[in-house]
Amino acid sequence: MNTLRTFGKLTAERAQRERARLEALDQFDLLDAPRDSSFERIVRLIKEIFSVDIGIVSVIDAHRQSYQACVGLPNSEVPREESFCTLIVDSGVPMIIQDASKDARFANNPSVTGEAHVRFYAGMPLQTREGFVLGTVCAIDRRPKSFGARDLAILQELAGLAMERIELLQSAATDGLTGVLTRKAFKSESEKLIAQALRHQHDLACLVLDVDHFKKVNDTYGHSAGDEVLKAVSGACRGSLRAGDLIGRLGGEEFAFLLPHVDKAAAAAVAEKLRNAIAGSLVNGDFGSVSVTASIGSTNLSIVSRDTDTLIAQADAAMYAAKSGGRNRCVSWHDLKGANGGERRRVLKSASILFNERRSVIDCTVKSLGSDGAGLVLSNTSGIPPEFDLVIRGEGFETRCRVIAQDRQNVEVSFR
Repeated sequence: MNTLRTFGKLTAERAQRERARLEALDQFDLLDAPRDSSFERIVRLIKEIFSVDIGIVSVIDAHRQSYQACVGLPNSEVPREESFCTLIVDSGVPMIIQDASKDARFANNPSVTGEAHVRFYAGMPLQTREGFVLGTVCAIDRRPKSFGARDLAILQELAGLAMERIELLQSAATDGLTGVLTRKAFKSESEKLIAQALRHQHDLACLVLDVDHFKKVNDTYGHSAGDEVLKAVSGACRGSLRAGDLIGRLGGEEFAFLLPHVDKAAAAAVAEKLRNAIAGSLVNGDFGSVSVTASIGSTNLSIVSRDTDTLIAQADAAMYAAKSGGRNRCVSWHDLKGANGGERRRVLKSASILFNERRSVIDCTVKSLGSDGAGLVLSNTSGIPPEFDLVIRGEGFETRCRVIAQDRQNVEVSFR
Protein backbone atom coordinates (compact mmCIF):
# COMPACT_ATOMS: atom_id res chain seq x y z
CA MET A 1 0.00 0.00 0.00
CA ASN A 2 1.23 3.50 -0.79
CA THR A 3 2.07 5.95 1.96
CA LEU A 4 -0.98 8.17 2.02
CA ARG A 5 0.55 11.63 2.38
CA THR A 6 0.56 14.63 0.08
CA PHE A 7 3.56 16.72 -0.80
CA GLY A 8 2.25 19.77 1.05
CA LYS A 9 -0.27 22.37 -0.05
CA LEU A 10 0.77 24.60 -2.91
CA THR A 11 0.23 28.33 -2.84
CA ALA A 12 -0.79 29.89 -6.15
CA GLU A 13 2.70 31.34 -6.64
CA ARG A 14 4.43 28.10 -5.78
CA ALA A 15 2.07 26.12 -8.00
CA GLN A 16 2.89 28.39 -10.94
CA ARG A 17 6.62 28.06 -10.26
CA GLU A 18 6.31 24.27 -10.10
CA ARG A 19 4.38 24.15 -13.38
CA ALA A 20 7.13 26.16 -15.07
CA ARG A 21 9.80 23.90 -13.55
CA LEU A 22 8.06 20.76 -14.77
CA GLU A 23 7.75 22.26 -18.26
CA ALA A 24 11.52 22.88 -18.23
CA LEU A 25 12.16 19.32 -17.04
CA ASP A 26 9.92 17.99 -19.82
CA GLN A 27 11.93 19.89 -22.43
CA PHE A 28 15.08 18.04 -21.41
CA ASP A 29 13.42 14.58 -21.71
CA LEU A 30 15.37 13.24 -18.73
CA LEU A 31 12.71 11.15 -17.00
CA ASP A 32 13.24 7.41 -17.46
CA ALA A 33 16.01 8.21 -19.96
CA PRO A 34 18.62 5.58 -20.91
CA ARG A 35 21.58 5.19 -18.55
CA ASP A 36 24.46 7.50 -19.35
CA SER A 37 28.08 6.57 -18.60
CA SER A 38 29.02 10.18 -17.78
CA PHE A 39 26.55 10.28 -14.90
CA GLU A 40 27.85 6.91 -13.74
CA ARG A 41 31.39 8.35 -13.62
CA ILE A 42 30.22 11.37 -11.65
CA VAL A 43 28.60 9.28 -8.90
CA ARG A 44 31.73 7.12 -8.64
CA LEU A 45 33.81 10.28 -8.29
CA ILE A 46 31.51 11.54 -5.54
CA LYS A 47 32.02 8.33 -3.61
CA GLU A 48 35.82 8.41 -3.98
CA ILE A 49 36.46 12.15 -3.52
CA PHE A 50 34.32 12.57 -0.41
CA SER A 51 34.78 9.05 1.02
CA VAL A 52 31.01 8.54 1.29
CA ASP A 53 28.83 5.47 0.84
CA ILE A 54 26.39 6.95 -1.68
CA GLY A 55 26.57 9.21 -4.73
CA ILE A 56 23.53 10.28 -6.75
CA VAL A 57 22.69 12.28 -9.86
CA SER A 58 18.91 12.70 -9.93
CA VAL A 59 15.97 14.53 -11.45
CA ILE A 60 12.75 15.30 -9.60
CA ASP A 61 9.29 15.35 -11.14
CA ALA A 62 5.92 15.93 -9.48
CA HIS A 63 5.96 12.83 -7.29
CA ARG A 64 9.41 11.19 -7.27
CA GLN A 65 13.15 11.62 -7.24
CA SER A 66 14.45 9.51 -10.14
CA TYR A 67 18.13 8.55 -10.20
CA GLN A 68 19.98 9.18 -13.46
CA ALA A 69 22.89 7.39 -11.78
CA CYS A 70 23.40 6.05 -8.27
CA VAL A 71 26.08 4.15 -6.40
CA GLY A 72 25.48 2.74 -2.91
CA LEU A 73 21.69 2.26 -3.00
CA PRO A 74 19.69 -0.60 -4.57
CA ASN A 75 16.66 1.44 -5.67
CA SER A 76 16.32 3.67 -8.72
CA GLU A 77 13.93 6.24 -7.26
CA VAL A 78 12.18 7.39 -4.08
CA PRO A 79 8.88 9.21 -3.52
CA ARG A 80 9.41 12.96 -3.60
CA GLU A 81 7.81 13.34 -0.20
CA GLU A 82 10.60 11.19 1.30
CA SER A 83 13.43 12.94 -0.55
CA PHE A 84 15.84 15.34 1.14
CA CYS A 85 16.40 16.89 -2.30
CA THR A 86 12.89 18.28 -2.61
CA LEU A 87 13.95 21.13 -0.31
CA ILE A 88 16.68 22.05 -2.79
CA VAL A 89 14.09 22.11 -5.59
CA ASP A 90 12.06 24.58 -3.51
CA SER A 91 14.97 26.79 -2.43
CA GLY A 92 17.37 26.52 -5.39
CA VAL A 93 20.38 26.51 -3.04
CA PRO A 94 22.75 23.75 -1.79
CA MET A 95 21.96 21.93 1.45
CA ILE A 96 24.29 20.24 3.94
CA ILE A 97 23.11 18.06 6.82
CA GLN A 98 25.86 16.74 9.08
CA ASP A 99 23.61 14.36 11.05
CA ALA A 100 20.08 13.81 9.78
CA SER A 101 19.08 11.90 12.92
CA LYS A 102 19.48 15.17 14.86
CA ASP A 103 17.71 17.35 12.30
CA ALA A 104 14.01 17.84 13.11
CA ARG A 105 13.14 17.98 9.39
CA PHE A 106 14.54 14.52 8.66
CA ALA A 107 14.88 12.56 11.91
CA ASN A 108 11.76 10.50 11.13
CA ASN A 109 12.42 10.20 7.39
CA PRO A 110 12.33 6.55 6.15
CA SER A 111 15.83 6.98 4.69
CA VAL A 112 17.09 7.85 8.19
CA THR A 113 15.09 5.35 10.25
CA GLY A 114 15.17 2.53 7.70
CA GLU A 115 17.77 0.28 6.09
CA ALA A 116 19.47 3.10 4.19
CA HIS A 117 20.51 4.56 7.58
CA VAL A 118 21.30 7.99 6.11
CA ARG A 119 23.11 10.39 8.41
CA PHE A 120 25.17 12.82 6.31
CA TYR A 121 23.77 14.58 3.24
CA ALA A 122 25.20 17.20 0.87
CA GLY A 123 23.11 18.20 -2.14
CA MET A 124 23.74 20.62 -5.01
CA PRO A 125 21.01 21.77 -7.44
CA LEU A 126 21.09 20.87 -11.13
CA GLN A 127 19.99 24.25 -12.43
CA THR A 128 19.20 25.41 -15.96
CA ARG A 129 20.41 28.72 -17.37
CA GLU A 130 16.91 30.07 -16.71
CA GLY A 131 17.14 29.10 -13.04
CA PHE A 132 14.89 26.03 -12.99
CA VAL A 133 16.07 23.22 -10.68
CA LEU A 134 15.74 19.92 -12.55
CA GLY A 135 17.26 17.75 -9.83
CA THR A 136 20.35 17.35 -7.68
CA VAL A 137 23.85 15.93 -7.32
CA CYS A 138 24.27 14.40 -3.86
CA ALA A 139 26.95 12.99 -1.55
CA ILE A 140 25.44 10.83 1.21
CA ASP A 141 26.94 8.79 4.04
CA ARG A 142 25.73 6.47 6.77
CA ARG A 143 27.86 8.26 9.37
CA PRO A 144 27.70 11.89 10.55
CA LYS A 145 30.22 13.98 8.62
CA SER A 146 31.48 17.54 8.22
CA PHE A 147 31.63 19.23 4.82
CA GLY A 148 33.79 22.29 4.31
CA ALA A 149 33.84 25.11 1.77
CA ARG A 150 36.37 23.23 -0.42
CA ASP A 151 34.13 20.13 -0.45
CA LEU A 152 31.13 22.23 -1.41
CA ALA A 153 33.10 23.86 -4.25
CA ILE A 154 34.06 20.43 -5.61
CA LEU A 155 30.45 19.21 -5.44
CA GLN A 156 29.39 22.36 -7.29
CA GLU A 157 31.90 21.58 -10.07
CA LEU A 158 30.57 18.03 -10.34
CA ALA A 159 27.02 19.39 -10.58
CA GLY A 160 28.24 21.71 -13.33
CA LEU A 161 29.68 18.75 -15.23
CA ALA A 162 26.39 16.88 -14.86
CA MET A 163 24.43 19.87 -16.17
CA GLU A 164 26.80 20.28 -19.12
CA ARG A 165 26.26 16.62 -19.95
CA ILE A 166 22.48 17.09 -19.78
CA GLU A 167 22.73 19.99 -22.23
CA LEU A 168 25.02 17.99 -24.52
CA LEU A 169 22.59 15.08 -24.60
CA GLN A 170 20.00 17.45 -26.08
CA SER A 171 22.03 17.71 -29.28
CA ALA A 172 22.71 13.97 -29.68
CA ALA A 173 20.92 12.41 -32.66
CA THR A 174 21.86 8.76 -32.12
CA ASP A 175 21.53 6.58 -29.04
CA GLY A 176 25.03 5.39 -28.15
CA LEU A 177 23.98 1.87 -27.15
CA THR A 178 21.48 0.81 -29.82
CA GLY A 179 22.36 3.09 -32.73
CA VAL A 180 18.73 4.20 -33.21
CA LEU A 181 17.53 7.81 -32.96
CA THR A 182 17.40 9.56 -29.60
CA ARG A 183 13.98 10.71 -28.41
CA LYS A 184 14.65 14.30 -29.42
CA ALA A 185 15.92 13.32 -32.89
CA PHE A 186 13.04 10.88 -33.38
CA LYS A 187 10.51 13.61 -32.61
CA SER A 188 12.24 16.04 -34.97
CA GLU A 189 12.31 13.56 -37.86
CA SER A 190 8.77 12.42 -37.11
CA GLU A 191 7.38 15.93 -37.49
CA LYS A 192 8.78 16.04 -41.04
CA LEU A 193 7.11 12.74 -41.98
CA ILE A 194 3.83 13.81 -40.36
CA ALA A 195 3.87 17.08 -42.34
CA GLN A 196 4.37 15.10 -45.55
CA ALA A 197 1.54 12.71 -44.67
CA LEU A 198 -0.84 15.59 -43.96
CA ARG A 199 0.19 17.44 -47.12
CA HIS A 200 -0.27 14.43 -49.38
CA GLN A 201 -3.09 12.86 -47.34
CA HIS A 202 -1.52 9.44 -46.91
CA ASP A 203 -1.65 7.08 -43.93
CA LEU A 204 0.93 7.03 -41.14
CA ALA A 205 1.21 4.89 -38.01
CA CYS A 206 3.10 5.14 -34.73
CA LEU A 207 4.10 2.20 -32.51
CA VAL A 208 5.54 2.19 -28.99
CA LEU A 209 7.31 -0.95 -27.77
CA ASP A 210 8.42 -1.81 -24.24
CA VAL A 211 10.55 -4.84 -23.32
CA ASP A 212 8.68 -7.01 -20.82
CA HIS A 213 10.19 -7.60 -17.36
CA PHE A 214 13.36 -5.72 -18.31
CA LYS A 215 14.13 -4.82 -14.69
CA LYS A 216 14.24 -8.55 -13.90
CA VAL A 217 16.87 -9.03 -16.62
CA ASN A 218 19.07 -6.32 -15.09
CA ASP A 219 18.53 -7.59 -11.55
CA THR A 220 19.22 -11.23 -12.46
CA TYR A 221 21.99 -10.99 -15.06
CA GLY A 222 23.40 -7.47 -14.62
CA HIS A 223 23.27 -4.28 -16.66
CA SER A 224 25.67 -5.64 -19.29
CA ALA A 225 23.10 -8.34 -20.09
CA GLY A 226 20.40 -5.69 -20.20
CA ASP A 227 22.47 -3.70 -22.68
CA GLU A 228 22.87 -6.75 -24.91
CA VAL A 229 19.11 -7.36 -24.79
CA LEU A 230 18.41 -3.78 -25.88
CA LYS A 231 20.88 -4.06 -28.75
CA ALA A 232 19.29 -7.36 -29.81
CA VAL A 233 15.77 -5.89 -29.63
CA SER A 234 16.73 -2.85 -31.72
CA GLY A 235 18.49 -5.13 -34.21
CA ALA A 236 15.47 -7.42 -34.53
CA CYS A 237 13.24 -4.40 -35.11
CA ARG A 238 15.51 -2.89 -37.76
CA GLY A 239 15.54 -6.21 -39.58
CA SER A 240 11.73 -6.28 -39.62
CA LEU A 241 11.08 -2.76 -40.94
CA ARG A 242 11.50 -0.81 -44.17
CA ALA A 243 14.35 1.57 -44.86
CA GLY A 244 12.06 4.60 -44.64
CA ASP A 245 10.61 3.74 -41.21
CA LEU A 246 11.88 5.63 -38.16
CA ILE A 247 13.11 3.94 -34.96
CA GLY A 248 13.83 5.88 -31.77
CA ARG A 249 14.69 5.00 -28.19
CA LEU A 250 12.28 6.84 -25.89
CA GLY A 251 13.63 5.60 -22.58
CA GLY A 252 15.41 2.76 -20.87
CA GLU A 253 13.65 -0.14 -22.60
CA GLU A 254 11.04 1.74 -24.61
CA PHE A 255 11.24 2.27 -28.37
CA ALA A 256 9.04 4.16 -30.83
CA PHE A 257 8.45 3.64 -34.56
CA LEU A 258 6.93 5.91 -37.19
CA LEU A 259 5.64 4.12 -40.28
CA PRO A 260 4.66 6.17 -43.39
CA HIS A 261 1.90 4.82 -45.70
CA VAL A 262 0.69 2.37 -43.02
CA ASP A 263 -3.01 2.25 -42.06
CA LYS A 264 -4.59 0.80 -38.91
CA ALA A 265 -4.74 -2.79 -40.16
CA ALA A 266 -1.18 -2.68 -41.49
CA ALA A 267 0.04 -1.13 -38.22
CA ALA A 268 -1.40 -4.07 -36.30
CA ALA A 269 0.35 -6.47 -38.68
CA VAL A 270 3.70 -4.68 -38.28
CA ALA A 271 3.31 -4.71 -34.49
CA GLU A 272 2.75 -8.48 -34.57
CA LYS A 273 5.76 -8.91 -36.83
CA LEU A 274 7.97 -7.01 -34.36
CA ARG A 275 6.55 -8.92 -31.41
CA ASN A 276 7.26 -12.26 -33.07
CA ALA A 277 10.78 -11.22 -34.09
CA ILE A 278 11.65 -10.28 -30.51
CA ALA A 279 10.01 -13.34 -28.96
CA GLY A 280 11.99 -15.54 -31.35
CA SER A 281 15.36 -14.03 -30.44
CA LEU A 282 17.88 -15.50 -28.01
CA VAL A 283 20.56 -13.21 -26.54
CA ASN A 284 23.82 -14.95 -25.68
CA GLY A 285 26.79 -13.66 -23.68
CA ASP A 286 29.04 -14.25 -20.68
CA PHE A 287 25.85 -14.08 -18.60
CA GLY A 288 24.41 -17.11 -20.44
CA SER A 289 21.29 -17.00 -22.61
CA VAL A 290 18.35 -14.63 -22.20
CA SER A 291 15.07 -14.48 -24.08
CA VAL A 292 12.58 -11.63 -23.76
CA THR A 293 9.21 -10.54 -25.08
CA ALA A 294 7.71 -7.11 -25.76
CA SER A 295 4.40 -5.32 -25.44
CA ILE A 296 3.43 -2.99 -28.28
CA GLY A 297 0.85 -0.23 -28.69
CA SER A 298 -0.14 1.35 -32.01
CA THR A 299 -2.06 4.38 -33.25
CA ASN A 300 -2.58 6.24 -36.54
CA LEU A 301 -2.64 9.74 -37.89
CA SER A 302 -6.17 11.21 -37.75
CA ILE A 303 -8.06 14.47 -37.52
CA VAL A 304 -7.23 14.74 -33.80
CA SER A 305 -3.86 12.94 -33.85
CA ARG A 306 -1.68 15.20 -35.96
CA ASP A 307 1.62 15.60 -34.08
CA THR A 308 4.37 13.40 -32.68
CA ASP A 309 3.59 13.97 -28.99
CA THR A 310 -0.04 12.97 -29.47
CA LEU A 311 0.82 9.86 -31.49
CA ILE A 312 3.44 8.73 -28.96
CA ALA A 313 1.11 9.40 -26.02
CA GLN A 314 -1.69 7.34 -27.62
CA ALA A 315 0.57 4.46 -28.66
CA ASP A 316 2.11 4.55 -25.17
CA ALA A 317 -1.33 4.25 -23.56
CA ALA A 318 -2.14 1.28 -25.82
CA MET A 319 1.21 -0.31 -24.94
CA TYR A 320 0.40 -0.15 -21.21
CA ALA A 321 -2.95 -1.75 -21.96
CA ALA A 322 -1.00 -4.58 -23.66
CA LYS A 323 1.14 -4.96 -20.55
CA SER A 324 -1.90 -4.90 -18.29
CA GLY A 325 -3.52 -7.55 -20.49
CA GLY A 326 -0.71 -10.04 -19.88
CA ARG A 327 2.32 -8.74 -21.86
CA ASN A 328 3.81 -10.16 -25.07
CA ARG A 329 0.87 -8.77 -27.03
CA CYS A 330 -0.19 -5.84 -29.21
CA VAL A 331 -3.02 -3.36 -28.63
CA SER A 332 -4.32 -0.54 -30.85
CA TRP A 333 -5.24 2.82 -29.33
CA HIS A 334 -8.34 2.84 -31.51
CA ASP A 335 -9.53 -0.42 -29.93
CA LEU A 336 -8.67 0.60 -26.38
CA LYS A 337 -11.77 0.60 -24.21
CA GLY A 338 -12.23 4.05 -22.73
CA ALA A 339 -10.04 5.83 -25.29
CA ASN A 340 -12.94 6.70 -27.60
CA GLY A 341 -10.52 7.85 -30.27
CA GLY A 342 -9.92 11.17 -28.50
CA GLU A 343 -6.67 13.11 -28.64
CA ARG A 344 -4.05 12.37 -25.97
CA ARG A 345 -1.21 14.87 -25.56
CA ARG A 346 2.06 14.56 -23.67
CA VAL A 347 2.26 16.66 -20.50
CA LEU A 348 4.15 16.68 -17.20
CA LYS A 349 1.86 17.86 -14.42
CA SER A 350 1.63 17.49 -10.66
CA ALA A 351 -1.56 15.77 -9.49
CA SER A 352 -3.19 13.87 -6.62
CA ILE A 353 -5.31 10.74 -6.50
CA LEU A 354 -8.12 10.94 -3.92
CA PHE A 355 -10.17 7.96 -2.70
CA ASN A 356 -11.63 6.43 0.46
CA GLU A 357 -14.14 9.31 0.61
CA ARG A 358 -11.20 11.69 -0.13
CA ARG A 359 -9.44 10.77 3.11
CA SER A 360 -6.66 8.94 1.26
CA VAL A 361 -4.36 10.90 -1.05
CA ILE A 362 -1.50 9.72 -3.27
CA ASP A 363 0.74 12.04 -5.26
CA CYS A 364 1.31 11.27 -8.93
CA THR A 365 2.55 12.78 -12.18
CA VAL A 366 0.24 13.18 -15.18
CA LYS A 367 2.30 12.17 -18.23
CA SER A 368 -0.44 12.37 -20.87
CA LEU A 369 -3.84 14.02 -20.90
CA GLY A 370 -6.89 14.07 -23.17
CA SER A 371 -10.52 15.05 -23.03
CA ASP A 372 -11.57 11.55 -21.99
CA GLY A 373 -8.57 10.06 -20.18
CA ALA A 374 -5.03 10.36 -18.86
CA GLY A 375 -1.81 8.46 -18.25
CA LEU A 376 -0.44 8.66 -14.70
CA VAL A 377 2.89 7.70 -13.12
CA LEU A 378 3.16 6.70 -9.44
CA SER A 379 5.91 5.37 -7.24
CA ASN A 380 3.81 2.21 -6.80
CA THR A 381 0.31 1.47 -8.10
CA SER A 382 -0.49 -1.22 -5.53
CA GLY A 383 -3.55 -0.29 -3.51
CA ILE A 384 -4.97 2.02 -6.17
CA PRO A 385 -8.77 1.44 -6.31
CA PRO A 386 -10.57 0.85 -9.63
CA GLU A 387 -12.15 4.32 -9.39
CA PHE A 388 -10.89 7.55 -7.80
CA ASP A 389 -10.85 11.35 -8.14
CA LEU A 390 -7.96 12.99 -9.97
CA VAL A 391 -6.97 16.56 -9.04
CA ILE A 392 -4.38 18.52 -11.05
CA ARG A 393 -2.92 21.01 -8.63
CA GLY A 394 -3.25 24.71 -9.23
CA GLU A 395 -5.33 24.29 -12.42
CA GLY A 396 -8.83 23.80 -11.04
CA PHE A 397 -9.01 20.39 -12.73
CA GLU A 398 -10.84 17.59 -10.94
CA THR A 399 -12.61 14.56 -12.38
CA ARG A 400 -13.72 11.04 -11.55
CA CYS A 401 -11.54 8.32 -13.12
CA ARG A 402 -11.80 4.62 -13.87
CA VAL A 403 -8.68 2.48 -14.27
CA ILE A 404 -8.47 0.81 -17.69
CA ALA A 405 -4.87 -0.48 -17.49
CA GLN A 406 -1.97 -0.47 -15.07
CA ASP A 407 1.42 -1.92 -14.29
CA ARG A 408 3.81 -1.41 -11.36
CA GLN A 409 4.18 2.36 -11.81
CA ASN A 410 1.80 3.41 -14.61
CA VAL A 411 -1.97 3.79 -14.66
CA GLU A 412 -4.18 4.53 -17.66
CA VAL A 413 -7.58 5.98 -16.77
CA SER A 414 -10.75 7.05 -18.55
CA PHE A 415 -12.78 9.95 -17.20
CA ARG A 416 -16.27 9.14 -15.93
